[in-house]
Amino acid sequence: MATLSLPLAFFLPLLTALAVFLVRARRAPWLPLLGALATLVAVADVVRQVAEHGPQVHHLGGWQPPLGVELYADGLSALMLGMTALVGLAVTLYAGPYLRGKGYNTELFWPLWLVQWATLNGTFLSADLFNLYVMLELLTLTAAPLAAMAGDRPSLGAAMRYLLLALLGSLAYLLGVALLYGGTGTLHLREVGELVGADAHTAVAAALITAGLFAKAAVFPLHMWLMPAHSNAPAPASAALSALVAKAGLYLVLRLWLWVFPVLLSTYMGWLIGALGALAVLYGSLQALRQPRLKQVIAYSTIAQLGYLLLLLPMVVIPAAAVHAWQGVAYHALAHGFAKSAAFLAAGNMLYSLGHDRLEGLRGLTPYLSITVLTLGLAFASLMALPPSGGFLAKWLLLSGAISGGQWPWAVVIILGSVLAAAYAFRVLALAHAAPPAGYTEVRPAQRVPRIMEWVPLLLVLIVYAMGVSAMPALGLLEQGAPEGLQ
Repeated sequence: MATLSLPLAFFLPLLTALAVFLVRARRAPWLPLLGALATLVAVADVVRQVAEHGPQVHHLGGWQPPLGVELYADGLSALMLGMTALVGLAVTLYAGPYLRGKGYNTELFWPLWLVQWATLNGTFLSADLFNLYVMLELLTLTAAPLAAMAGDRPSLGAAMRYLLLALLGSLAYLLGVALLYGGTGTLHLREVGELVGADAHTAVAAALITAGLFAKAAVFPLHMWLMPAHSNAPAPASAALSALVAKAGLYLVLRLWLWVFPVLLSTYMGWLIGALGALAVLYGSLQALRQPRLKQVIAYSTIAQLGYLLLLLPMVVIPAAAVHAWQGVAYHALAHGFAKSAAFLAAGNMLYSLGHDRLEGLRGLTPYLSITVLTLGLAFASLMALPPSGGFLAKWLLLSGAISGGQWPWAVVIILGSVLAAAYAFRVLALAHAAPPAGYTEVRPAQRVPRIMEWVPLLLVLIVYAMGVSAMPALGLLEQGAPEGLQ
């Protein structure tokens, strides 16, 4: 009974998707929200169980691995489940009025979104390399049609680019899994980690799996699908893609390198992966400065912010830096998830009201959408690491780890990335607060934004500031099941 919440966290959104598909959303518009609330309760119980009793395990149907499917939750996966549940509830509350107001087909959106939510939970709970492959494929097969919901040429092209690159990533991942299975005879994460050695066979498998996950997560230089997919998708889908779907791939990169391939994690390998993260931070931030549309700015910001997560691997091999880096990266994943989803939903409000998201067309917007502009400002403040946000605490921990371990290049990247984030954030906010030129009327809203669409992203971004004020519960939970040396 103690672990029943583990399968419920996966099956509740899946069963809700089936119910919505059979009943039709128009006949029961309350069904998605009911499923979201039930999933939140199940996830809250998972978090409680992990906090009180340590890592939790559940074997579906009572079958033990390798024949059965094992669900496993430790502190990291519990935190990711909690973030997904809160962001998922916000997306569910926001999506109804947004999609109806923009004329989207809600009967297509709800099953796709709920299956995607179930798949995200399955990704964070799976303890088997092949089950993770199935979850990754389902993420792709739900994210691509969500990105194409507008049905116009740009969105269809962006969704096709994402689908093709993600499928190539899946093939690379699956080939790496096949190599590991051939060498170890098992697919269970812990067992593979105990059996692999620092040989060429394992190195090739790790390279294929990492490259496949980089393509799935839009890690630089395999990022080319992210910006067009995020900027052309409906706002609720953009929020989920940026805050959750892309991060699921990077979550697996970190989990596999720390739990399955630590034998390969040398100083050289850590620096190689960390260099890709540093390039992502700088490239994404510089590109965000050049974009003419708000959703494009936020999409390139996602490439930059995800790059910070890879800085863990070069620092985790240094004992003096490991714990702070581990805490900082995990906290950054959470803070970015809340802040970025709130930013995309706020951008959705502007697009809903004005009919466009061109930055030059935002002049004088603040009096009309004051709550939305406030939300966007608070989200950007966390991305640029201003106190007392969770983003500030995350980057402070990362910076502390880099300095403690003598890793000065990463410290420079962290500081420079925050400065560049401030530059593109102030560029957007300055235009929103600026007075329009004489006779300039384009900014006047053409459509009133429903109140729930303004308050949901604001409440979401306030969670980031609650994280900045009270961090000990999350950091304490992170110790449960952490790799040796990171507790």
